[in-house]
Amino acid sequence: MFPNMLPFAVGQFNPLVMQPQAMTQQHIFPQATRHARRVYVGGLPPSANEQSVAIYFNQVMAAIGGNTAGPGDAVLNVYINHDKKFAFVEMRSVEEASNAMALDGILFEGAPVKVRRPTDYNPSLAAALGPSQPSSNLNLAAVGLTPGSAGGLEGPDRIFVGGLPYYFTEAQVRELLESFGPLRGFDLVKDRETGNSKGYAFCVYQDLNVTDIACAALNGIKMGDKTLTVRRANQGSAQPRPEQENILLQAQQQVQLQKLVYQVGALPTKVVCLTQVVTADELKDDEEYEDIMEDMRLEAGKYGNLVKVVIPRPHPSGEPVSGVGKVFLEYADVDGSTKAKTAMHGRKFGGNPVVAVFYPENKFADEDYDAAA
Repeated sequence: MFPNMLPFAVGQFNPLVMQPQAMTQQHIFPQATRHARRVYVGGLPPSANEQSVAIYFNQVMAAIGGNTAGPGDAVLNVYINHDKKFAFVEMRSVEEASNAMALDGILFEGAPVKVRRPTDYNPSLAAALGPSQPSSNLNLAAVGLTPGSAGGLEGPDRIFVGGLPYYFTEAQVRELLESFGPLRGFDLVKDRETGNSKGYAFCVYQDLNVTDIACAALNGIKMGDKTLTVRRANQGSAQPRPEQENILLQAQQQVQLQKLVYQVGALPTKVVCLTQVVTADELKDDEEYEDIMEDMRLEAGKYGNLVKVVIPRPHPSGEPVSGVGKVFLEYADVDGSTKAKTAMHGRKFGGNPVVAVFYPENKFADEDYDAAA
């Protein structure tokens, strides 16, 4: 028994252990499969108790179609640590425990909970006992989760990817990671309220042999103004085996090529920066400045929902002002900014070809107009 862990008390109503089928399986497999039949549930609210956790997981497992061991409830037992707000939920089958892993992030009594494998989980032994990944047929939308967002994202080969620029989209992160092979699972972590990236992600490769190769090749590389941290999520970084060295070399070369594409100005953002459009002298006169602003609003508005136009002006005192000579166009979405960049880049303005590039949204929001572009 785990210290400070409270199971259902003897004589306490437990709707779970009364299932004859579940009792039979638990009797047949008392310990051999237990490590693979339990899941860790963290972040529980103080009001949680053994019965409420059990009933809730029985309900959501049934709702997503995760009960694959036959009729009845999936949960055999619950042990809860009230001090540290976590529990171990024991399922009646290995496959149902794997299906429960897809519930990571689900709301329990209004609080998002973490669903993980316990520390005694042995992936090598578990592989022979049943499926180690959630079923692809689970109806996660029935319980408010996004199907496929975190599917397959557990186990020792789960990779943490940190230090991502906030303006990287899911497609851009996937493209970088898939330089090493197709992904089995991928999740770009986002703020629940704003939907914006939090700057880190998790992934698992279909070919687990490339896990260490990808970590070694990607860790420490510069992406825009940030440096990536890439490692196995559940342990320290592992060195590639000797037979992987040639593959690692090729992968590192591929990443170097990829980096050329992922520099500031190449990745789509909602902000477009134009240069060689205006001169500092043109911006000094108030009337001419307003004419230029109006022309830009009309032209830029053709390509999408234009939110803001910023054209930095020289200071009357001659004091340096960041971004003078540039025009910034902020759109409501990347679709509008992409159309504007494509249409404006290379067009002649005052005899000069316009240069249009994407600009980091965080720099623009901070009124930092001197980032490389």
